[in-house]
Amino acid sequence: MARIWRAATGAGQTVEDYDGVEFWSNPERTGWLTKQGEYIKTWRRRWFVLKQGKLFWFKDSYVTRASMPRGVIPVGNCLTVKGAEDVLNKQFAFELSTSRETMYFIADSEKEKEEWINSIGRSIVQHSRSVTDNEVVDYDSKR
Repeated sequence: MARIWRAATGAGQTVEDYDGVEFWSNPERTGWLTKQGEYIKTWRRRWFVLKQGKLFWFKDSYVTRASMPRGVIPVGNCLTVKGAEDVLNKQFAFELSTSRETMYFIADSEKEKEEWINSIGRSIVQHSRSVTDNEVVDYDSKR
């Protein structure tokens, strides 16, 4: 029950979750999406900010240094981002999946849906923890 309360009120978020990301300045992508709640499966319109491998969401679009995100998803932990109209039977829907859960979102248009999928997809690749720096083999370097 306490976990549900923290999720509903945003009390579970700590500054450590943001890893020092200055979400209020120069984001990679911002915009309105409708998001399905994690515990209470209602749909709510939220302002999303993608920056440095983290997807933040807020109640309104006026985001400052003092703003407290309603939540954050480290996209480096995500496995896939893809369209989900057929799953939800809703236009412009897409899903973001980790090994444990799938989150659903609805964009305002097909163009915005594709732009979000592309932006999040690039961020997943850039921030993925599936390959560490010491596992990368540089075949071009001289030994």
